[in-house]
Amino acid sequence: MAWAHGPVGQGEGSEAGGDDGCQGPGVAAGEQGHLGTTFGDNAAPALLFPSPSSLSAAWDEDTAYEAGRLMGLKAREMGIHVLLAPTVNLHRSPLGGRHFECYSEDPHLTARTTVGFIKGVQSTGVAATVKHFVGNDSETERMTYDARIDEKTLRETYLPPFEAAVREAGAWVVMAAYNSVNGTSMTENGELLNGLLKEEWGFDGVVVSDWQATKSTEASALAGLDLVMPGPDGPWGDALLAAVEKGRVAEAVIDDKVRRVLRLAARVGALNGVGAMHGVDDTDSTAGADAAPVPQDVRSRIRDLAVRGSVLLRNDGLLPLQTDTLRKVALIGPNAVRFTAQGGGSAHVTPEHVVTPFEGLRRALGDDVEITVRQGAFPHATLLPLDGNTATDPVTGEPGVRLEYRTADGTVLSEEHKDPATTWFPILLADEVAELAVRTRLTLQEPGIHRLSVLGPGHITLHVPGHAPQTHEQLQDNDDIGSLVLHPPTHTFAFPADRGETEILVSFRPQRHLPYPITLLGLGYDTPRGTDDEELEAAVAAATEADAVILVVGSDAHTEAESVDRTTLALRGRQDELVERVCAANPRTAVVVNAGSPFLLPWADRPAALLWSWFPGQEGGDAIADILTGTEPGGRLPTTFPAAEADVPVLSTQPVDGTLDYTERDLIGHRAYTASGTAPLFPFGHGLSYTTWDYQDFVVTGDLGRGLTVRVTIRNTGERPGREVVQAYLDPVDGDEPQRLIGFAAVEANASEAVTATITVPAQALTVWTPAGWAPRSGPYRLRVGRSAADLRLPAAVPRSS
Repeated sequence: MAWAHGPVGQGEGSEAGGDDGCQGPGVAAGEQGHLGTTFGDNAAPALLFPSPSSLSAAWDEDTAYEAGRLMGLKAREMGIHVLLAPTVNLHRSPLGGRHFECYSEDPHLTARTTVGFIKGVQSTGVAATVKHFVGNDSETERMTYDARIDEKTLRETYLPPFEAAVREAGAWVVMAAYNSVNGTSMTENGELLNGLLKEEWGFDGVVVSDWQATKSTEASALAGLDLVMPGPDGPWGDALLAAVEKGRVAEAVIDDKVRRVLRLAARVGALNGVGAMHGVDDTDSTAGADAAPVPQDVRSRIRDLAVRGSVLLRNDGLLPLQTDTLRKVALIGPNAVRFTAQGGGSAHVTPEHVVTPFEGLRRALGDDVEITVRQGAFPHATLLPLDGNTATDPVTGEPGVRLEYRTADGTVLSEEHKDPATTWFPILLADEVAELAVRTRLTLQEPGIHRLSVLGPGHITLHVPGHAPQTHEQLQDNDDIGSLVLHPPTHTFAFPADRGETEILVSFRPQRHLPYPITLLGLGYDTPRGTDDEELEAAVAAATEADAVILVVGSDAHTEAESVDRTTLALRGRQDELVERVCAANPRTAVVVNAGSPFLLPWADRPAALLWSWFPGQEGGDAIADILTGTEPGGRLPTTFPAAEADVPVLSTQPVDGTLDYTERDLIGHRAYTASGTAPLFPFGHGLSYTTWDYQDFVVTGDLGRGLTVRVTIRNTGERPGREVVQAYLDPVDGDEPQRLIGFAAVEANASEAVTATITVPAQALTVWTPAGWAPRSGPYRLRVGRSAADLRLPAAVPRSS
């Protein structure tokens, strides 16, 4: 089988082999696409989908199914059998580093998106991996912290997406998380793996560890873990064989693990008809159940997914742009120049292309409209990768760099060409290697202050002809190999140079006390530019002269990334100042925020329009241009946007003495805002349409014990077709608990047309966890429906259990 990180786009990848009639397994990480069976900058180009937070913002199970199906088809085309997605941990804190990889702050919205996505992936005969089970809702000390979660909170808030993935969607793989829960590592947590997952929920698939999460032999084997990753080295192997021979692990336990792995191989069509000899029936394999090729219009479908997830937060009438009146448009902002299509970490995808906002607007507006581009601010912590147009190997003349392996006295042991000179390359360090030397010939297009960044832990010296050497030491402060690969330290040097060619040398003495013999090395480069003040003034001048301004701000794959949580909700650098000054210069400004998770927007009432694009994938620039020029924005917020950090119910992601206490009980996100009476900047479920809606009537049938059917009639009162997401919340009459989302439905209607949205609420969604188990809610309750958690327009009493 082949395993892959990411939605055939973003991912964590590995490669494994097989024999005895089985195909070699391929696995790919899958949050935004497929990485494939290789990892790093040499990975084959793949499709890059919108981030999971964007997918969830569509509030539509069918949309999630479509995304999953397209990823599954692409995975099969790439020879991948297992997709390491979806991530169904919650948006517990907006500072969470993998916030963009997760669906929502709400367990119900997360569960429905999860079910649609998994069904879509597995309809193609590719296994989905639901992760990270469980309590892995932040990244700080992620490999060691102990999440303390009471059973009611665990059952009602953090487990429902996993339960839906197993019981409704039939997920074939579940990944055990790095962290512990209530004192026991998840790879050794028999209560949750064997007792809950396999016995209570009836999971018959494979429980796989997160990469390098397993630290024991017998404890993990007996707890219900079926596969240790990556293999074949690790704590099992010969040690597990010895434990079986000594009777400490029963053969029946191993038999069950083998049967589960073979069942997975059968499901993805990797047994080649040899399942019977292993006691597994593979005659009903679902592999190829949807054997269609990847659709030729897949790029337009990815573009449509990005449109459906984009959220129009406010609009004073500027949008959609009246293109026939435009002659000059200013495209301003750091993310207009350096667009972010995806977040950072193991879910990273090497896309075949990324459509930028400029490219999208140029196509949408035509060649007659002048587009002026200004960056305005420079908030990014890292530089763009040094590329083959700028750097050539001084020995071969090929695009890239020359890498030399040197001893302590400078003797060159060996050397090689690195092509392309992209983000980074991992290096296996032999004992005698004390220094790495990178030589490259830079072709500088203009005079001025040039910037070169060096990525990787160690002591660095930059040699530029005509200048004194510059040195810097940057060390990794932990021994997490994930931190090394996914979020290595970086430093930027600056040096003056004229136009032309210059050969530089980077001497790199890698940090050697880490418990693995590899390091990471990469180079970035930036051309000369004006000072921050000069660039701000140029942006304001461009805005003043334009008929309309599109201002794109946001974050990047360094700010939002696996293995590190954010420390602030503020936008980096001088972006807030840029927005204030540009809006003051031109009131016809639409701000587009290109970010995967919430940020503070102290200027939110200043622009004429505010669009949240998330990390929209490879077609993002076209999707943004589509919305700005008239395509209906489909998204609604899957998470609450705070007005201030002090308002956030759960902000800190920092364990205390190795423990992360979930003291909020089940009050996170919009439920906590409702309970405290705090008004957010934009509430959960919020999102505008290009038309208007009248909520006219709704009827509720059923009761708290049997489940509910809710039918809501709404009318499009505008002058154009539109899409609305009708949301249903259960609200206790006595106020003992805050309202909770129990259902939603997306509908479309033409101008003046009335439509009925039908929301089905199963009985299980109306239960509460008690010391004796699940029990029906006793009430009294009312049901309220509307456009968001803060805009509920129609109430009705809910009948008690009959």
